[in-house]
Amino acid sequence: MKPDDKRRNLLLSVVSVATFLALWELLPALGLVRPLFSSSPSRIVAAFVELAQGRLWHDLWVSGVEFAWGLGLAVIVGIPVGVLLGWSSRFNAIFGPYVSALYAVPRVALMPLLILWLGIGIYSKIAVVFLGAVFPIVVNTMTGVRVLDELLVRCARSFGANDRQILTTIALPSSTPFILAGLRLGVGRGLVGVVVGELIAAQAGIGHMMSIAGATFQTDKVFVGVVILALFGYGLTALLEALERRFESWRPQR
Repeated sequence: MKPDDKRRNLLLSVVSVATFLALWELLPALGLVRPLFSSSPSRIVAAFVELAQGRLWHDLWVSGVEFAWGLGLAVIVGIPVGVLLGWSSRFNAIFGPYVSALYAVPRVALMPLLILWLGIGIYSKIAVVFLGAVFPIVVNTMTGVRVLDELLVRCARSFGANDRQILTTIALPSSTPFILAGLRLGVGRGLVGVVVGELIAAQAGIGHMMSIAGATFQTDKVFVGVVILALFGYGLTALLEALERRFESWRPQR
């Protein structure tokens, strides 16, 4: 992308966000939206300042730990499993049906079991984040391994490359953009898992804070949680998108 195009797109993004915030601030002030069921940027900032003097930082820490552990375990498990599913037809025949079945099950439906097995503490939240993030990583990694350039693989074999060499020098580098795309999807699913887990049963966390605020009609505080999650998800997704563009040239050309 040309520098002029980047500056133009950045300007359009800034104008779009500024216009949205201005309208959001104006509509409740004009009485077009009931404040009880909505909020405004200024009220959200005021609510954030109030929460920052209390348990907000503890809630952020709890949710951050749950998300980091869940996503980290999803990466550690999801990438190797995805590589094996894409590389080995026998492994895929044995474990593929389980992956497909669990991928189709809503994570919310598993929360009662996770709470029964792991309690209402941090471990059940880590589990639901893990289950939400691991399957996009597995599926995208598996897809990346399966779409290898067959001519490139045959060329490597003609020079005497074995399966391990092809896997490490061709399959994994070619799959990197797909893996990063899976991570990007996993981030969103993991954040959903944090909130869902804390809304259902928790003693701390951003989702727990939002649940208490919603039950007491403190709409501004609910929006504080929404904005925090949105900004964190946007920042992490933007980082992964930058890494994905960095490895765009590694995609196999068909």
